[in-house]
Amino acid sequence: MKIQKMLIEGAPVGAPFLKIEIADSFFMRLAGLMFRKKLPQGMGLLLAPCNSVHMCFMRFSIDVIYIDKEYYILKVARDLKPWIGVSMCTKAWATLEMTAGEAARYGLIEGKKLIITSNYD
Repeated sequence: MKIQKMLIEGAPVGAPFLKIEIADSFFMRLAGLMFRKKLPQGMGLLLAPCNSVHMCFMRFSIDVIYIDKEYYILKVARDLKPWIGVSMCTKAWATLEMTAGEAARYGLIEGKKLIITSNYD
């Protein structure tokens, strides 16, 4: 799985980056975060293309950030619960899934832009 570093546009110098796994194949998107016990702080899963999520077979709550092809945030769905959460954004190109609370911790809100900076070493 590809892993990238991602920053939020306008973040101060030295701000923490997000470590992003990229799920860009059918089977990687199908599996998503299902069956994982947790996702570490500062880590996210980018599913592309993807404009909706379900929480079947999930073990923890997540925040879902919907983005367009230029990585602008279109919508943030916070604290989706395991087994009962469902969310959609018809205009989205991709979703970034993170442990619940991470969107707030990173200040991710509609209109901000995410920037892929480099491969993760």
